[in-house]
Amino acid sequence: MTALSRSGLPGLDYALNPYMGCFHACIYCYARLYTRDKRVSENWGRVVIVKENLLEVLNSEVKRLKRGVVGVGTITDAYQPVETVFKLTREAVRILLNNGFRVSIQTKSPLILRDIDVLSASKELVDIGFTITSVICDRSRQVEPNAPCPESRIDALRRLSKLGFNTWVFYGPIIPGFNDDEDTITLLVDIASETNSVLYYDPLHFKPFMRNPKHPLHPLFASRTFQERITRAINHLRSECLERGVQCKGGFEY
Repeated sequence: MTALSRSGLPGLDYALNPYMGCFHACIYCYARLYTRDKRVSENWGRVVIVKENLLEVLNSEVKRLKRGVVGVGTITDAYQPVETVFKLTREAVRILLNNGFRVSIQTKSPLILRDIDVLSASKELVDIGFTITSVICDRSRQVEPNAPCPESRIDALRRLSKLGFNTWVFYGPIIPGFNDDEDTITLLVDIASETNSVLYYDPLHFKPFMRNPKHPLHPLFASRTFQERITRAINHLRSECLERGVQCKGGFEY
């Protein structure tokens, strides 16, 4: 087992995922496609495996690997509920920062606030992003059934921004008929502006598991207006960002 794996994502040298699987059970999550353990990938949201020897391995790797940027939680949410018990993310981040690695954390959980003490010790090496697909909890539950409500994520984002952390918002996936409306876009731009956050966006990418007729997103697969609505939403978002002076980028543009 390795703790740090090479990352193919823009801006990241390594990825660190303390857990396999994610309790949040987001219906659009692509991470199941990159999780080799079938107990997890075929039971997404119901099975989470804890990498119990992660910290021991990480302590060894940081002494021999070249320093770089580590994406924390690239195929799992490193601050999902199991983290309250095992605290692997907290200790892994501490090890990384103490050894001069930069950390880029993406989460849907305000649990990250628990670790302000660890993160503040090397604030210049940290950036933190929150995925926000909707600003209304009841709507969010439709696609992210077990994730914390967006209101709690926004509150955490505000707190971290006020403390001087580099923050960002991930508006993705953009799903026609769910979160491509003008009100959602305007509110997300408002939040990014208020918190001085970069706003990343990413459209829904259809994956094989979504093509199952029983999958909630399947009807979109055959929709002729899918791409047209995505394009319209992105154009509106870019216009709003430009007008408000918010830095707005495609999800994989760095």
